[in-house]
Amino acid sequence: MNILLRNLSTALIMGVIGITISTSALAKTDEKKEKSKMESNPVVVMTTNHGAVEIELFEKQAPISVKNFLRYVDEGFYNGTIFHRVISDFMIQGGGFTEGMEQKSVHDPIKNEASAELANTKGTLAMARTQIVDSATAQFFINVKDNAFLNHRDKSMAGYGYAVFGKVTSGMDVVDKIKGVPTATKSGHGDVPVKPVIIESIKRK
Repeated sequence: MNILLRNLSTALIMGVIGITISTSALAKTDEKKEKSKMESNPVVVMTTNHGAVEIELFEKQAPISVKNFLRYVDEGFYNGTIFHRVISDFMIQGGGFTEGMEQKSVHDPIKNEASAELANTKGTLAMARTQIVDSATAQFFINVKDNAFLNHRDKSMAGYGYAVFGKVTSGMDVVDKIKGVPTATKSGHGDVPVKPVIIESIKRK
């Protein structure tokens, strides 16, 4: 009888230990998932009159550019702007002009974060700028093909490159639709879509 009782007690103890281990393992799994969520990159959804595009932002590699972009997103700055420059074998550029080709007021320019680590490959987002290295504000472009000549090579004005800060993760078919729209010259700007390609909104997911 004593042997049976001892065996039963042992079995009960082992069962409790098993439950404790399982609960602990589940807690650790949940903790890992939560940590993973906290460490994951921000994602935005850009809704256009041609469809929606989901974009992951490279916060760790391009913190200044992502912070700047999200500032405009949170302000609703991009809502109602257009893709004003579309070149089918190069890129589509937007985020600065209204449908009437009026340029919106922007915040101060940011530091150019172009680096060899982030290349201008198909589907990536990069900050648009003038010939001045640190002149990017609100405008961005989406590469519709690999554009290696835009990559960072050195710190000279010619070699600094264009800062990539995100990538399309869903909706590249929408980007492909946009790159194929007819374009013309409008208000002194070339490669402007004949029918406006409107960014209805950009929101955090």
